Amino acid sequence: MQTQRQVMSYALQRRATLEAMRRPTRPMMESDPCDADPLLIRSALHHGWPAGQECPVCAGEHLTLLAYVFGDQLGQYSGRIRQPSELEEMEQQFGEFKVYEVEVCPDCGWNFMILSYLLGDGRKRRPPRHEQTVEDIYG
Repeated sequence: MQTQRQVMSYALQRRATLEAMRRPTRPMMESDPCDADPLLIRSALHHGWPAGQECPVCAGEHLTLLAYVFGDQLGQYSGRIRQPSELEEMEQQFGEFKVYEVEVCPDCGWNFMILSYLLGDGRKRRPPRHEQTVEDIYG
């Protein structure tokens, strides 16, 4: 991606979380990293792409990546999952939006945000016109 900037990797936090999970006398963690929401697991199964490595917790082969996009210029499309090919198209259509990459294991429920970054060409644009969706009609 050509316009990727302000990259934030969470690799150190991920490693610390995994080490804390493997300690024999691990203290009670604030949130268990293997408690993925059922909707997150369903999203990983249907919209994610393979991570290319095994799960760090259960060594399963189904570790999946998801990319969520957020930004004022995205309008109603903010907060949705996008594929890498869609991100490449979007970086020319929108001025600035944030991407959060999350890894999810549907087998054991492991989930962790691994990367965040900004994309876009930097030009300020108005959000796209609101289009009526099924959620608007049926609530």
